[in-house]
Order: sequence, then C-alpha cells, then structure tokens
Amino acid sequence: MSWIFLFVAGLFEIGWAIGLKYTDGFSKPLPTLLTIASMIVSLSLLGLALKTLPVGTAYAVWTGIGTVGTALLGIWLLGEPATAVRLACIGLIVSGIVGLKLVA
Repeated sequence: MSWIFLFVAGLFEIGWAIGLKYTDGFSKPLPTLLTIASMIVSLSLLGLALKTLPVGTAYAVWTGIGTVGTALLGIWLLGEPATAVRLACIGLIVSGIVGLKLVA
C-alpha cells in the first residue's frame, strides 16, 4: 500500500509543480487553491508512505516521479523543448526510479 501512496503522492507533486505555472505568481485564486491542495495531498501521502518505506528511497522516488512528470508535461503543455538529450536524461531518471523500487 505504501508504494501506491508514494505513486499517487508523486502524481500530486506533478500537479502542484505544473500548477505553480498557472497561478501567475499566486494572483489567480482557483489555480492557487488547487496548487496548494495538491501540495497538501502530496506531502500527506508521502508521509503515509514513509511509515514503512525507507526515507531515502521514498523521497528519491517521489521527487523522481515529480521531475519526470513535470518535465514531460512541460514539453506537452508548455511547449518546452523535447531534445534527444533531454528525453534521454528523463529516461535515466525513470531507470533510477525503477532501480530503487526493485531494491527496496
């Protein structure tokens, strides 16, 4: 169950990271509220996952999911560049996440 909590926490981390872009410096109320809610949910689920998972592994996986998801959504939603090197680096992060899951 902890891995599920951690995965969903990572998804909410993506939500708040992308949400920050849409708050326009916290001047838009609805995106700001949704971003703050995503932060709270993400950290709460991370806390639940940490009850049984090692902190180093859980934190690395949580930030990895957030990093990969945010980078991919930045490419897809925000028109950020999708160079081969950038995509390869994202792939390396995914490899690290999978590796940590396999050894934990």
